[in-house]
Amino acid sequence: MDQYERLCQRLVQEGKWVTNERTGIKCLTIINADLEYDVGANQFPLVTTRKCFYKAAIAELLGYLRGYDNAEQFRSIGCNTWNANANENQAWLNNPARKGTDDMGRVYGVQGRAWQRPDGTFLDQLHKVVSNLSQGIDDRGEIITFYNPGEFHLGCLRPCMHTHTFSLLGDTLYLTSYMRSCDVPLGLTFNMPQCFVLLALMAQITGHKPGKVFHKIVNAHIYENQLELMVNEQLTRTAYASPSLIINPEISSLEDLETWVTTDDFQVQGYQHHPAISYPFAV
Repeated sequence: MDQYERLCQRLVQEGKWVTNERTGIKCLTIINADLEYDVGANQFPLVTTRKCFYKAAIAELLGYLRGYDNAEQFRSIGCNTWNANANENQAWLNNPARKGTDDMGRVYGVQGRAWQRPDGTFLDQLHKVVSNLSQGIDDRGEIITFYNPGEFHLGCLRPCMHTHTFSLLGDTLYLTSYMRSCDVPLGLTFNMPQCFVLLALMAQITGHKPGKVFHKIVNAHIYENQLELMVNEQLTRTAYASPSLIINPEISSLEDLETWVTTDDFQVQGYQHHPAISYPFAV
């Protein structure tokens, strides 16, 4: 997974300082980064220069696929990443659209499973894509997007990983995923395995071979209070070989993902890593 380390080195060497308006913290920033993950070769993109908690990342992905809108729902399946944005983001706490403790609003999976049309009805983007791919249909618009500017005020956070485009070439399924903003020390270590698992699952439930993920990042950054740990600890370590991922072969439908699948249905083999690093999180 040395492409992650190369991105970190590029940030340190080429990044420009930008003050983030939302957090008030300076970021070392670059524009445009491209990563690739070979799902067909089962090279699971877990960072090895520190321990990464892949089950929490997969749990978050499952919550998105189910359309969760509450931090408690995410906690119940093993993911705590939404606690702060749901309950400690002052702008969201002051927002009259917030329904109470743990409410996240209309973010991520809500948009993917219940995009609101002008007439008040809802579009299930994920169901449409799964249905088409299961029939071998690629209309060049097999897209799931969480980016709904008309409803930003109804959620606690704009989506960072905002759009997934699926493409069929023969019997092989590919995924192109787009991020507008990426916290490289923290967020990216979740986003990489999530993109890999998303393609692997979609290929599995639609009856295709998995190809590659093309992961495109517009704004990649390291917060000022993360930089010392990145330079003095993580980047002094040598990366190990990528592990492999085993997914329960009994997962065969979108309904399975919605109902009984848990993080226990995903097992990593051969994950050799350095010790964990506790990077600060910017709310």
